[in-house]
Amino acid sequence: MIQPGMPGPTRAADAPAPALGLPRRRGIEFALILLAVLLSVYGYCAVGLAKNGTVPPGAARYGAGLGVLALLAHCAVRLRAPYADPLLLPIAVLLNGVGLVLIYRLDLETPGDRAAPTQLYWSTIGVALFIAVVVLLRHHRVLQRYTYVCVVAALGLLTLPIFFPAVNGARIWLRVAGFSIQPGEFAKVLLAVFFAGYLAANRHALTFTRRRVWRLHVPTGRVLGPVVAIWLLSVGVLVLERDLGTSLLFFGLFVVLLYVATGRTGWVAVGLVLALLGALAVGAIEPHVHGRVADWLHPFASIEAGHGPNQLAQSLFAFAAGGALGTGLGLGHSILIGFAVKSDFILATAGEELGLAGLSALFLIYALLVERGYRAGLGLRDPFGRLLAIGLASIVALQVFVIAGGVTGLIPLTGMAMPFLAQGGSSVVTNWIIVALLIRISDSARGQCDGAAAP
Repeated sequence: MIQPGMPGPTRAADAPAPALGLPRRRGIEFALILLAVLLSVYGYCAVGLAKNGTVPPGAARYGAGLGVLALLAHCAVRLRAPYADPLLLPIAVLLNGVGLVLIYRLDLETPGDRAAPTQLYWSTIGVALFIAVVVLLRHHRVLQRYTYVCVVAALGLLTLPIFFPAVNGARIWLRVAGFSIQPGEFAKVLLAVFFAGYLAANRHALTFTRRRVWRLHVPTGRVLGPVVAIWLLSVGVLVLERDLGTSLLFFGLFVVLLYVATGRTGWVAVGLVLALLGALAVGAIEPHVHGRVADWLHPFASIEAGHGPNQLAQSLFAFAAGGALGTGLGLGHSILIGFAVKSDFILATAGEELGLAGLSALFLIYALLVERGYRAGLGLRDPFGRLLAIGLASIVALQVFVIAGGVTGLIPLTGMAMPFLAQGGSSVVTNWIIVALLIRISDSARGQCDGAAAP
């Protein structure tokens, strides 16, 4: 007989529910990484066969190097982020591999300026930092403690190029001992952490306000002022440096995260209006920008004037020559674009030699990368992680839109690096860091469902 106050017998219904036991899917990730490496090696061999009729002598070395880097990254994810999304790392490996193939293909046209070995070197650094982030960063919420440290570091990085000579009309590079670094690439990740941390901490004050301007609910200046001031300062510095592509990227990142944090669609409309007004003002004042707008409006004006096609016109010719299926790797003539063919205009090479089908496949791969980033953010309970994941994925989305729109004539050319594809050490390193952070966030999102979330 059970006396009053004595515990009753334990029932099955009172026992804690067992863990869901979500599949870790690391085997799927490994198989997809292997496929990505094989596709990259196939492209490398296809270029050699098309240009010289033989398989390039360095094909085995290239495949082994890319494979070892991918395997090391996979081992880090398997050990430290077992619940991570299995698609993020294979997508990064595939895009990086395709970028190396395209740069190698263009190197064959410029024997005195080989960029593929340097790009592979920077890719190795990027994978090393990817492994460091996955292994050393225990949980994404640790970054929230450094919200204001990140913004100070970002502004410092953005200011440094002002004291260095301009390159191709823009002050965005640091050149030291033969190496060049673009600090704005790293600053965009730091600003994403700052925006996510600040907006997560003040989301209620930003959302629930009685102040209205027309139909838009406007927060108090005490709440909105600091983040707007930081954004204006960063964009102002970039305008002084003539780095308008990154300025547009930061503006878009700020508007997207503000909309996600508040749920107010009016911020999107305000952002579009401000972007249009800013573009008109800078285009009218800055000759460098005015020239790019004029080229966008009249891409064939230089041909009609008898001076030959400019870069944008050559890019449009390359896309047209590619047709639906492309000319084949190594059989295009996009090298006629000139000095920026390996960086700003590398998408034109992909469009000409892979055709509309290959170009659409690349855009779908980028879209899948962005979608998996959004999915990881939406799977989290904490606002900071949600905003950070959406911000990082939006960086990739905005960058692809700005670059693809510029080289196809949809919008004026701004001058940025296509993620993973284009020549640029700072860009490829930063993109590997973004993928590492998304993997850490996706691991937390799926781990919390299995009862394995980090504190």
